[in-house]
Amino acid sequence: MSIFFHKQLYRSSAVMSLLKNFSVTVCGAGALGANIAESLVRSGFCQLRVIDRDRIEKRSLSTQPYYRSDIGAFKAKILANNLYRVLGVSIDAHSKELTPANADRLLANSAVAIDTFDNSVGPQAVKDYCTRVSIPCLHVRLAADYCEIIWNQHYRVPSAANDRVCDYPLARNLVMLTVAVACKVIVTFAATGEQQNLTCAIGDFAVQPLIL
Repeated sequence: MSIFFHKQLYRSSAVMSLLKNFSVTVCGAGALGANIAESLVRSGFCQLRVIDRDRIEKRSLSTQPYYRSDIGAFKAKILANNLYRVLGVSIDAHSKELTPANADRLLANSAVAIDTFDNSVGPQAVKDYCTRVSIPCLHVRLAADYCEIIWNQHYRVPSAANDRVCDYPLARNLVMLTVAVACKVIVTFAATGEQQNLTCAIGDFAVQPLIL
């Protein structure tokens, strides 16, 4: 029986075939990026690249799919190892900072890029490169009890003055709600080409179309 038996019943063999060969680059392997990558692989995506320069810290463990024994290791490498152990899917992992100088190499040949970086430099590099070469790009962001899931043409990179170093309040329930919605958006895009811009609020678990 296939690992994706239930997914295939839900989505059909035709859609599962599309997902298997749909190349996705996930920028960031923190609370959003790591959980999105895991969810996509468990949904049938087999062509994933993950980019993150950071190492796992103790505070990572409450919201990210890592273990105490992983503390100190590179997030991208551990995520790739874990997903291979679980599903036998090989992830192209890069423990590097994505910048304007290397964006062309790290993002090349992506059918879609997903930006989950928690700063302004990385998202700007992703947005600029994807705009220049016409790669669809989805930006996924958290703020307090609210999140946004926005395609590149509608996204504005936050000011560097608003950069945060992962020291803001963050609950796993909002992370997982955001991840679930973002992955649904990616699956819909891979299967139909439709680009949905959405917002989520944990207070009422409301998922609404983004007013553009």
